[in-house]
Amino acid sequence: MKTIGILSALCLTVAIAMPVAAYAQASDAMAGMDNGSMAGGKKAATKADRALARAVRRALSKAPNFDVSNVYVRARSGAVTLSGTVYSGDQITQAEQVTHTVSGVTSVSNKLTLFHGGNG
Repeated sequence: MKTIGILSALCLTVAIAMPVAAYAQASDAMAGMDNGSMAGGKKAATKADRALARAVRRALSKAPNFDVSNVYVRARSGAVTLSGTVYSGDQITQAEQVTHTVSGVTSVSNKLTLFHGGNG
């Protein structure tokens, strides 16, 4: 009776472990293909995206009467997203116009909002 319980537990363990191991191997193989063929491209794109975001932020910081301290810039393959807060509606428009002048910017998604000055 005791051996039947042990054998049942062993069979159940093997039945659960085999599909998990097979899935892990297939996932590892796919991950290896992605890393080998696209890792360099992803790193280069990320580096270019960071450089473009810095260039946009630098341009915004040089714009007259524009406070860039609460503005966040994200770039992905030339598409720039502006988010955060500014103190006037004119600055929302100004930020978009300045961003369009930066070399490498293909589109601008302006998600800037007005700073309301409250605590939440």
